[in-house]
Amino acid sequence: MTPADYGWDAERERSFAPSRADGLVPGRVVRAERGLCDVVAETGPVRATVLPSAGTGDRLTPCTGDWVAVRPAGTATSATVVEVLERRTAVVRATSSRTSHAQVLAANVDTVAIAVSLADPLRYGRIERMLALAWDSGATPVVVLTKADRCVDSQRAAAEVAEVAPGVEVLVTSASTGEGLDVLTAVLAGTVVLLGPSGAGKSTLGNRLLGEGLLATGAVRESDGKGRHTTAWRELLLLPHGGVLLDTPGLRGVGLHDADKGLDQTFAEITELAADCRFANCAHTTEPGCAVLAAVEDGRLDQRRLDSYHRLQRENTHAASRTDARLRAELERPRKQISRHIRALKQSPNFKA
Repeated sequence: MTPADYGWDAERERSFAPSRADGLVPGRVVRAERGLCDVVAETGPVRATVLPSAGTGDRLTPCTGDWVAVRPAGTATSATVVEVLERRTAVVRATSSRTSHAQVLAANVDTVAIAVSLADPLRYGRIERMLALAWDSGATPVVVLTKADRCVDSQRAAAEVAEVAPGVEVLVTSASTGEGLDVLTAVLAGTVVLLGPSGAGKSTLGNRLLGEGLLATGAVRESDGKGRHTTAWRELLLLPHGGVLLDTPGLRGVGLHDADKGLDQTFAEITELAADCRFANCAHTTEPGCAVLAAVEDGRLDQRRLDSYHRLQRENTHAASRTDARLRAELERPRKQISRHIRALKQSPNFKA
């Protein structure tokens, strides 16, 4: 195994020349832990220490899929990660805390495969959320409908998903019967990350792509139909037909973080309609001359689709306000105005509690 097997190319090699002059070698993080990571370097697989001074901020905190500059081990020192190289793409979600921090789920991926189980009722809002995350990463999303053998009409389900995934390939698969796996293998390219909730069949699908049972799998709970977390960490694995697979634990929740571009592409038809609105800053709620509301009125746009767009837009705006003081002030202004109005009413001589 060499960096070339994991996607190291001529462009990266040219940009790495100054680091080579300093005695560093390139490598890709195949598994990251706190303070340590497994790296495939030119000298082979190494267990490298991450120096506290390896960088500032999230960009320079190694994540699975990152390319890093490694100082090889010496006679009295272990291999160390000195620098995280620039990310071409990154799948990023907001953390569950109320801080402005974001979590990088996967770095330098080419294809985001969103696993959706056909054994469960389709949740369009979740699919749209995952698509926004995928589009915003800079990678190419693909929706993979799994467990087709447990669905009465998988083709109809695929057509319904295609309506909420404009511009995205939707594939029907079954790891049990092998349906659609040849097409999926042909579509996936470069570094592929599997995303989806527990129980969606990601690990089972990954094992079929890998050709062997390298990923742990588990049954879905009968009590609530939810899956158990069988993948405990993110790791890179070579695919037999070329490319790399990045398996991830099931995602209980995915918060958006600065995903404006991802939302525009996920809701491409709304973005297109908005260009004909009377006002450039139209919020598509009650404004006169709103082309989006007109499309809902005449049936060209589904109301559920617009509601989902508004919900994700509000979430994304709130996440952005954590780091943008001006935006935060704009969001708080209506609340402050209401508070001042209530105080004025209470101070009025005619006020009765």
